[in-house]
Amino acid sequence: MQPSGRTIIARIRPAKGEDVQAIADVYVETWRSTYAGILPDKVLIEMSPERQMVMWARAIRHADGAAEEKILVLDDDQNGVIGVGSCGFNRDRASTYGGEIYTLYVHPDHQNHGHGEHLLAGLFDLMIAQGYNTAVIWVLALNPSRFFYEIMGGKRVGDRDEKLWGTVLSENAYGWEDLEVALESGRPRLG
Repeated sequence: MQPSGRTIIARIRPAKGEDVQAIADVYVETWRSTYAGILPDKVLIEMSPERQMVMWARAIRHADGAAEEKILVLDDDQNGVIGVGSCGFNRDRASTYGGEIYTLYVHPDHQNHGHGEHLLAGLFDLMIAQGYNTAVIWVLALNPSRFFYEIMGGKRVGDRDEKLWGTVLSENAYGWEDLEVALESGRPRLG
């Protein structure tokens, strides 16, 4: 499948230990850009790439083994790691969706170029290989990027309130009933 008229030059590959600095930078910059005015300023200001490096290093070590969580990066020849995504089993045991996308972040400087589509397709491929043909992702309801998941064929399938950082935040779930059909239909588009 071809992306919709966009040139995607980043490769998708499994995350490696030496990627933790770049992943932490993508994570922090994306959160600060996306959630300014949505999350308490204190949360965004206190986000630390160093703390994120520790968390991602641990996650990558576990993902290298037999762990269910798998982590992918978008690696651009000129800019290095510009995106990160992770997926695995659905942590909500009451849900009918087998797989879950835990994270999907593209650095703000590289958004709107088809990278998110490419990374989502890679995560879908991973989940299919793990035996999951359905998936869900939870997104903050005020996240302006939430519509991306609708464009990618996700249907809004749930809502919940979570207390995070002393604030109650609403979240929306987007689900895909058949990941193979989503890939074949071009949503998400695989580049």
